[in-house]
Amino acid sequence: MEVIVSATNAVSAENKNEVMMNRRGNEEEEKKIIRIQVSKTKKRLDFYLNLSKRYIKQNNDVALCALGMAIPTAILISEILKRNGWATEKNIAIATVAAKVKEGRAIHKPKIEIVLGKDNEVDGGTVAETVEKVAENKA
Repeated sequence: MEVIVSATNAVSAENKNEVMMNRRGNEEEEKKIIRIQVSKTKKRLDFYLNLSKRYIKQNNDVALCALGMAIPTAILISEILKRNGWATEKNIAIATVAAKVKEGRAIHKPKIEIVLGKDNEVDGGTVAETVEKVAENKA
C-alpha cells in the first residue's frame, strides 16, 4: 500500500480514491439549480423561454421566480416547456413577501417559484422538429 504524504496530513492511496469517489458522487447528487428572475417589463417572453431551455439542456434544474404581475409570464413559460416535452415540473412554491415599505406599512406581493427539470425523453431537438413530431403524432 502506497502512502501519500502532504504538508497537512498523511493519507493512504486507497482512502484518497474513496474520498474522490465520494466527491464525484456528491456532485452528481447535487444538481445545480439555476434561478431565473422573470420580469413582466424588462425582457420578452421568448428570452426567458430560450434561457430556460438552454439551462435545461445542460442537465440543470431551472427555478422560474416571479413577483406580482410577472407570475403569469413565469407560468406561461413553464407550461410551454412542459407541453413541448422539454421539461418536467418538480416543485411549485407560492408565498407572500413584503416588497416595499410605503408610508409606514409594508406592501405585500405574491411570489411564485416553479422548479423545472430535464425530461427523460428530451432529445434536444429544435422547436421546428418538436412541432413536426406533434403533427405526425396527431395524424
